[in-house]
Amino acid sequence: MFVRPEETIKEFELEPGMVVADFGCGSGHYTIAAAKRVGEKGRVYAIDVQRDLLQAVKSTAELNNLKNIEIIWADLDLAQGSRLADNSVDFVIISNILFQSENRQQITKEAFRILKDKGRVAVVEWARENEKTGPPMKNRITKEETQNIFLEQGFKLEKEFQPGENHYGLIFKK
Repeated sequence: MFVRPEETIKEFELEPGMVVADFGCGSGHYTIAAAKRVGEKGRVYAIDVQRDLLQAVKSTAELNNLKNIEIIWADLDLAQGSRLADNSVDFVIISNILFQSENRQQITKEAFRILKDKGRVAVVEWARENEKTGPPMKNRITKEETQNIFLEQGFKLEKEFQPGENHYGLIFKK
């Protein structure tokens, strides 16, 4: 079973009016689910480096009449890559991007920078248990490595969750 964002997002405990950043939003499955949860008083920033994926998110948002999504083209491997203000976001979603990143620590720093005090971040990544599905094993980041990167940045582990049989999930608090 692959991750189902509509189900997984329940673990995030998003509330109406929250501000969410979806780092590496891809085709926007989490973005759309989060936008529905935070409602019209909330905001979701869909952030990706691939313009074609952002266009797909924009189209899906329009089809679903979701006006609380803002598209941001950005490189999260760079300092202040999201282009969002310090302490401006309640929740960050980081799903399946750490294994692709050359600069995982920078992504973590960026999440910390934009999160409000007591803000939270959810990380969903490929587990190392099933090598037949997903990216090559050498690219994957273990749950322990992920924890260490976030703890070193100053986050506290809040909880673990199971987003699907091929992934692990962690939620950290600033």
